[in-house]
Amino acid sequence: MSYCCVPGCTSYQRKECDKELSFHRFPSDPKVCCEWIVKIRRDVGPYFQVTDNTRVCSKHFTPDCIVRSLTGLHRLKHGSVQALFTWSCELKPRRTLERHQRVNDIETFEEDEEEDHSFSDQNTGEQSNICFVTLQDHDYLETSPSTEEQLNAAQKEIARLTKENENLRSQQFCLQRFQCEPKLIMFYTRCKDYETLKALYQSLQPTAQSLVRWTQMQRLNKTEQTVTAGFQAQDVGLFDQFFLFLCRMRQGLLSADLAVRFNISKATVSRICITWANYLYFMLGTLPVWPSREAVDELMPPCFKKTFPKTRVVLDCTEIHIQAASSKVLNTMTYSHYKGTTTLKSLIGITPFGTVSFVSNLYTGSISDKEITKESGILKLLEPGDEVMADKGFLIKDLLADINVSLVTPAFTGPSRQFSKYEITHTQEIARLRIHVERAIRHIKEYHIFDGVIPLSLCGSVNQMWTVCALLTNFQGPLF
Repeated sequence: MSYCCVPGCTSYQRKECDKELSFHRFPSDPKVCCEWIVKIRRDVGPYFQVTDNTRVCSKHFTPDCIVRSLTGLHRLKHGSVQALFTWSCELKPRRTLERHQRVNDIETFEEDEEEDHSFSDQNTGEQSNICFVTLQDHDYLETSPSTEEQLNAAQKEIARLTKENENLRSQQFCLQRFQCEPKLIMFYTRCKDYETLKALYQSLQPTAQSLVRWTQMQRLNKTEQTVTAGFQAQDVGLFDQFFLFLCRMRQGLLSADLAVRFNISKATVSRICITWANYLYFMLGTLPVWPSREAVDELMPPCFKKTFPKTRVVLDCTEIHIQAASSKVLNTMTYSHYKGTTTLKSLIGITPFGTVSFVSNLYTGSISDKEITKESGILKLLEPGDEVMADKGFLIKDLLADINVSLVTPAFTGPSRQFSKYEITHTQEIARLRIHVERAIRHIKEYHIFDGVIPLSLCGSVNQMWTVCALLTNFQGPLF
């Protein structure tokens, strides 16, 4: 089957005989063959080679170039060259091309216009029509925009795109969006305004710049290689990473939700939260939150100074819910009879003036208040002559007596099952002052990640998260 090699031609020799269509080989004369190649606008190379099977159909030759033999075959006259192509119709008349060449010469152009008018006036109507059609083919009436107009159009487009970009940025969920909205800063981070949040972040500098994510640290432990690059998470800046972590803690937003808000993956959200939990646990854990005896006496509020002036710390325990494990042994250890479910338990201590001064690790829910006081290490921080205020469930009088520290708790009912007037007044005073530690615990639990059941997948970092949230409450202003 033969095909035409002329670009744009779709002719090919069908099985049925086409008496009007014939296909012709390239001539053996090199000069004529070269002329054929030039005419059909082809170049001899890897994509086009002249062989015995290379054909050109009769559509591209004028009728006088083709003769029919006695047997009915179509033959080309010697020296015939193609003249008809699909691109031939796109060529403009000679008069049009000449005028395009003279378009920059204003004087010559005006003379040509005068000649055209005189020519159309002197000839017949038919000739005038031809001249009119020729003039319409020109581009003289189509004025191209000037450089100044193009510049103005470009500047308007740039201004439009800039405004559109600003609108998109204003809708993006990032810290920059909430700089001037203290209520939203409080809602998402628990800091009272942007300046407080910024001051907190700046206090972490410059160590935050060399932050290493926890997956890199795992590789470091295995390979003992040095990690010098900071934690970069898909174009999320360090300040926005800190903001993301606080959103996770404050509102308990799920990883999938934060991934959509910050336009990152769920895995990246998880890495950011774990990394910042460990980092802040180390940084905030090194702060001297346990005040000296002199500092406590100096900042002692009048309500404590009148009744219990030697109080060093007010203690209480709190629990958070955790997902039940498949192991029955672990479930038994984490089951809290007080809450009736599996929990983790922590000891919280505040100063008389309301700041969190002690946060223990999270223990299994079955541990008693006495045991957690013993295991937490707070006994090592107390000094002889101090007083510890706690609930009546803290049976730690013997532990404190060993270090010459007094315990202040509400009175127990005696055999008469009635309180004396002194015991009632004493209990009321303790309850009025001890309520502040419960308020401090409530502030910690206003980080809503602890509202629901903590999944087992967070058990590796829940202790760090709890400690960080407890210490962050000290940056939220005075408790009372």
